[in-house]
Amino acid sequence: MGKTRKVKVKSVQRNLPLAQQLEEDAIVKPSTRVRKTDDEQPAEKFIEGRLSKKILLEARHQQDELEEELGLKDDVSKDLGAIISNLDIKEGEGIQDDVFVNVDDQEAYYKDLKVSEADEIALQLFMNPKQKDKKTLADYIMEKLKEKETEVNTQFSDIASVKMQDLDKEIVELYKGVKLVLSRYRSGKIPKAFKIIPALSNWEQILSITDPDNWTSAAMYQATRLFTANLKDKMAQRFFNLILLPRIRDEISEYKRLNVHLYQSLKKALFKPGAFYKGIVLPLCQDGDCTLREAVIISSILARTSIPLMHSCAAMLKIAEMEYSGANSIFLLTLLRKKYALPYRVIDAIVAHFLRFSTDKRDLPVLWYQALLAFVENYSKDISDEQKDALTDLCKIHRHHKITPVILSHIHQKMDE
Repeated sequence: MGKTRKVKVKSVQRNLPLAQQLEEDAIVKPSTRVRKTDDEQPAEKFIEGRLSKKILLEARHQQDELEEELGLKDDVSKDLGAIISNLDIKEGEGIQDDVFVNVDDQEAYYKDLKVSEADEIALQLFMNPKQKDKKTLADYIMEKLKEKETEVNTQFSDIASVKMQDLDKEIVELYKGVKLVLSRYRSGKIPKAFKIIPALSNWEQILSITDPDNWTSAAMYQATRLFTANLKDKMAQRFFNLILLPRIRDEISEYKRLNVHLYQSLKKALFKPGAFYKGIVLPLCQDGDCTLREAVIISSILARTSIPLMHSCAAMLKIAEMEYSGANSIFLLTLLRKKYALPYRVIDAIVAHFLRFSTDKRDLPVLWYQALLAFVENYSKDISDEQKDALTDLCKIHRHHKITPVILSHIHQKMDE
């Protein structure tokens, strides 16, 4: 049974006479409860449909960016055969991967970049005349095949570790269809079969079937997003070095600038800074054939992006120990202007880098003097007196009529202090 409700009895003064009580009951008393009108009640504020849709869409994009940056994507653990049976390479299915690019963000750096002939001639003197043969993805796969064949022949127990394997005709035909889609891709959704490539053990072999050389710029951007988020540093480094870097260099060589999608691809690759330095920046400096335009465009991304200290310190240490080229000065100048708190080991390596030119009789480019100026401006307090004396003697050997006096003033000013 339910609870019985208590009946409220009006409080009546019992001491009043009966006639007075009857008179009061006959008159209707005003209620003490105040009812708010519609005008007095606070109106509830609702967000319009269009605005709420934009807010939800922006929140979704921010969530996708964080998942890619932190590597929180779901792992693909199913067998390839089971996954292929549910795949369709049409563009009408799959998760939406919109391309967010800002054309003005990259044009501010190199749209009006004018490289003078004098600078190019000066940098040609420091370029490596013997260029190494550039490895393609196919060359890398053939090397892996030969290594695994030799390993299997010498040790039969290691057959399970072979990553390069023969593919079924069904799989080959599937990724040939993906190849056709990526060669025409402009925007929208990418095939599901392409999204599972980073989870495969032989992803290089599968990727070679899709022919990355014929991808559109928008497809390269989507691929960089996918592989940066789902590959480990070593594998991402191979992707940057074998696929992204050759495409970047070819684009700059042909059009003297970068497509907006490729520029955004480089920015997206910086989500893994260690792989970015090892796969793009250090190979450019090491080969000695990096042009001034290539170095300026790539360094513009480093200048605008926040990069962890240890990765940048390791890159500066490696660049300082390499054989000099014009690209070395550009990347060093960009990283020095970020004003990191450098360890003494890196500072000593940079000082030794400049002092190696004491016996060089060639005319040094202006970029070399600018890098030295940026170094003494930001780190002269951390340089020892012996190093300052050696740098002063260096300025007497290599002298620029405008930059060298400023360099000496910074060195002497700190010594006097």
